Amino acid sequence: MTGRVDGKVAVITGGCSGIGLATVRRLADEGARVVIGDLDDANGEQIADSIDGAFVHTDVTDADQVTNLFRTAQQQYGSVDIAFNNAGISPPEDDSILDTDLDTWHQVQQVNLTSVYLCSKAALAIMTEQQRGSIINTASFVAVMGAATSQISYSASKGGVLAMTRELGVQFARSGIRVNALCPGPVNTPLLQELFADDPERAARRMVHVPMGRFAEPEEIANAVLFLASDDASFITASTFLVDGGISAAYVTPL
Repeated sequence: MTGRVDGKVAVITGGCSGIGLATVRRLADEGARVVIGDLDDANGEQIADSIDGAFVHTDVTDADQVTNLFRTAQQQYGSVDIAFNNAGISPPEDDSILDTDLDTWHQVQQVNLTSVYLCSKAALAIMTEQQRGSIINTASFVAVMGAATSQISYSASKGGVLAMTRELGVQFARSGIRVNALCPGPVNTPLLQELFADDPERAARRMVHVPMGRFAEPEEIANAVLFLASDDASFITASTFLVDGGISAAYVTPL
């Protein structure tokens, strides 16, 4: 099946690497006009050119820059039909609550949670006028279960994304707007590779809990975004959409 988002306009934050980049390419392949919001000026223009899309330098924690991103998409292409609010960080300083300082806490909350608030607000301002749209917010499997290998601010931020997404999905359902939380398991991205680069034992401990025995590839998560963005998901809103290789359902892993 091709052309599942043909003619639609998608705004994707964090679109220059990892899940975001895979989704930029996937939605473009399926016919969307894609506008990338990212800080990576060096790669952003090149990626946008490769998909015949647009790049807007965007600090997702800055309300004015976020508003500019979504308004640019609307002005350049005529609408905003899909918002994939995906930008996020997971710095190594974010660890146990006993070790994570307040500056790290605030930084992660700003990038992972406040940015989703700002992007959702900017997208909804346009989508409520259109009376249509699909918003996909990147949460995480850690939003639905506890992690002994803690990243306290990351986990809390993703829990906030999940709760906010549910509320928005309910509030705007009768405005023709669907809002869903994508909850990936561990994904083979530069973010995760960097996190585990100096600690292969930590990576191995994480891997053993995934029933499928591996991390997801970014393209597999992009496929889920495509589904939620498309009309195939027309009766899905306010959902916790887990794409986690079974990790959140496992009591023990297979031998």
